[in-house]
Amino acid sequence: MNRPEATRIRLALADDQALVLKGLSALLVDLGFEVALESPDAERLIAALPQRPVDVIVSDIRMPGLGGIGLIRALRESGDATPVILLTTFDDSALMLAAIEAGAQGFLLKDAAPEDLHDAIDRVARGETLLQPVSLGPVRALLPAERSAGQPHLTEREASILKLVAGGYSNKEIGRVLHLSEGTVKNYISDLLVKLDCRDRTHAVMKAISQRLV
Repeated sequence: MNRPEATRIRLALADDQALVLKGLSALLVDLGFEVALESPDAERLIAALPQRPVDVIVSDIRMPGLGGIGLIRALRESGDATPVILLTTFDDSALMLAAIEAGAQGFLLKDAAPEDLHDAIDRVARGETLLQPVSLGPVRALLPAERSAGQPHLTEREASILKLVAGGYSNKEIGRVLHLSEGTVKNYISDLLVKLDCRDRTHAVMKAISQRLV
């Protein structure tokens, strides 16, 4: 169901392929979002944002010029915290890590189902971070192992929750899988962020992988 006009999430889109850009824009409008800005590259999107602020940016990761990762870095360096979801045709763990390091709130494959994209935008607009479901193996291989005497210990339940977060599950979905209330899952994740000294769930997953906690 579409949102009321006054509460629709405003989006900016960037993709260097015109047909992809127009198709994505039409899809997102059909899904109930407001597309306030379309751009064929990161540079023009950045220039237009001050006059047309949005709630979420959806950008291709590979474009001429800055590209999606450069877009995020430029925004963050200017103090613009608008959340960004990066889209890619490549299931590439190295790209995912680079996107996270730059400050991306979301990372999705372009073949994601429309409902997954809708959910991703909704979640990022609410302040969550997310990843397309990925195998922990390739990510673990790319991250150097970090072990220290003060390394936190995760309970079996906490490790299970982090694995599901890494799989792209929302709090509600994690609750269904583990037979917990959504509020209980939220409390677990809040405790995990404190235990791992991380600012968000994505960085908590990366830290847990690098320390071989999951």
